[in-house]
Amino acid sequence: MYLHLFIEDCVETKGSKMMLYLCLSLLLFDFAKCQRTPTISYISQEQITDIGGEVDLECSVQYAGEYPVIWMKTDNSGISTPLPISSGTALILRDSRFSVSHDSLTSTFKLKIKDIQETDAGVYHCKVLLSVQNEVSASVDLLVRRPPIITANSTSSLVVGEGDDVQLECFAIGYPHPRISWRRENNAILSTGASIFRGYVLNITNVQKEDRGTYYCVAENGVGRGARRNIAVEVEFKPVITVPRPRLGQALQYDMDLECHVIAYPPPALVWMKDNVPLSNNQHYSISNFATADEYTDTTIRVITIEKRQYGKYTCKATNRLGTAEAEVELFESIIPVCPPACDLVVYGEAVKVATSTYLIVFIAMNFIWMNY
Repeated sequence: MYLHLFIEDCVETKGSKMMLYLCLSLLLFDFAKCQRTPTISYISQEQITDIGGEVDLECSVQYAGEYPVIWMKTDNSGISTPLPISSGTALILRDSRFSVSHDSLTSTFKLKIKDIQETDAGVYHCKVLLSVQNEVSASVDLLVRRPPIITANSTSSLVVGEGDDVQLECFAIGYPHPRISWRRENNAILSTGASIFRGYVLNITNVQKEDRGTYYCVAENGVGRGARRNIAVEVEFKPVITVPRPRLGQALQYDMDLECHVIAYPPPALVWMKDNVPLSNNQHYSISNFATADEYTDTTIRVITIEKRQYGKYTCKATNRLGTAEAEVELFESIIPVCPPACDLVVYGEAVKVATSTYLIVFIAMNFIWMNY
């Protein structure tokens, strides 16, 4: 009715066409003003916060009128189902950490989140619903700083053969995105030639037994103390034998220990032989094997109450599925008993036990007589 009267007044007005044009312009402007579509004039910028902190997300909506304004959340991938949080100033999400307020002067809807948790990270959408299939929307990212976590798809342990190429992988999640570095136990040198390597993948080409051991994958991003994974690298190789004392002398009727140090992985089968005949534990020999680590084994054969026929060359033999190694130890006859193990007890022939001090006294006396003869 008012529109009709306004048009009649403009038509009946005596004046130029310009006056009629101005009347119509004012009419159209007023009509357009009543039909304006809601717009979002402001949305908060990306927010970065710590766990336990709080954040305010603001959304200014112009010409919202009676249209509903809602806050919703999705994860960063956008795959999960959107989570409705509020409509207007009413909370839909039942969580005391969330609250919504409205400033009518600035037409701003403020979403406050307290005691931020890791799961609060995501994309928050401010939406004005115009119809079932039409909306006005703006979004803001909320990023929560999180300490690094090394993921399950990282390398945990490896068993490789000597000469193989090895790839150690380490991946981590967290925010900011973690940096990955590699170290070895006791700061041993890496295959790169340095003690530290930065990157997700550590490559070792033509791996050797010296490359075996524990590798540390370290993830850091400045939040918390970081994360570390210990990666055991086992290198399979054929046995290698070293003999600390290749020739040993001992007097008749005394004991003597012959030793071999063996390095091999997998652990080898060990055999002592004399004149190509395997030896075993009995009244003449006592064999003991002591593993100091997965790859290291010390093997010892004690020749008990040495007889003439027991002098000669002994062979220690180590065998695993990658190969065999042998080494020789020679036992020869000496006049003076050698300590140890001869000092522990002594003489067996007459069943007479002589203390170590007695041997020393006799030895010194014999030297004295010889020098003064």
